[in-house]
Amino acid sequence: MTPLRRRMIEDLRIRNFSPHTIGAYIRYVARFARHFGRSPERLGPKEIREFQVHLVRSGASYSTLTQVVGALRFLYGVTLGRKWIIEKIPFPKPEQRLPEIVSRDDVRRLLDATQNLKHRAILATCYAGGLRVSEVANLRLTDIDSERMTIRVDQGKGRKDRLVPLSKNLLDLLREYWLAFRPSHWIFPGASPTRPIRTRCIERICDKSRQRAGVERRLTPHTLRHSFATHLLEAGTNVRTIQLLLGHRSLATTATYTQVAIGDVLSTQSPLDRLVSEH
Repeated sequence: MTPLRRRMIEDLRIRNFSPHTIGAYIRYVARFARHFGRSPERLGPKEIREFQVHLVRSGASYSTLTQVVGALRFLYGVTLGRKWIIEKIPFPKPEQRLPEIVSRDDVRRLLDATQNLKHRAILATCYAGGLRVSEVANLRLTDIDSERMTIRVDQGKGRKDRLVPLSKNLLDLLREYWLAFRPSHWIFPGASPTRPIRTRCIERICDKSRQRAGVERRLTPHTLRHSFATHLLEAGTNVRTIQLLLGHRSLATTATYTQVAIGDVLSTQSPLDRLVSEH
């Protein structure tokens, strides 16, 4: 490990960045250095711009572009103390994309097609609590409160704790799963019982179940989270409550789901239909 890499990791830890963010920032800085074959200490605004152009041309996603900017801004602004460079590292324009969702029937087909009890419990937890895949992977037995009927999400995105309702059906499924597998710490341990299941493993489980269920639309663990929020909105839950359940910092982020909830859309008559009915 180079001194610069060690110092950046220390700076990130001092500021209480999550392990996930620390890992991502270090990977992107390393990728930036490899691209030019030199230490970032010997690179500047010209190379940063070239690297951003390279990423755009190679089809990097909006998420990747923003994380690269965050990593480089931290490196030069904090670790290297060259704050003047920050102004020369622009963020990409935000995407205006609607969240991908599936119907309640598709969720039912997905769960019915998941024969493995552990896998079905994992996917049901994703949907029932609207949890991020990393949050499901890191659930502990002590996070389930069957008396208060809540699930505690410990240090979710943004280092925030929150509570979400524990579905009675999910509790029954988790009890059946526990009796069969007897996990001792992590609810869903990985290959080693001392470590949680990997998020990539959950994503593969979801995709295999999607294929078995014959669901043609894209369906990932994050799709289940989006669908959880949209289905609650369609059932009449207010946006502020959904914001708290999802752990969103901004209400505007949660309000995006109003654009995919079909209740108001289906109740709106097309002017073409009105025109024909008046003829």
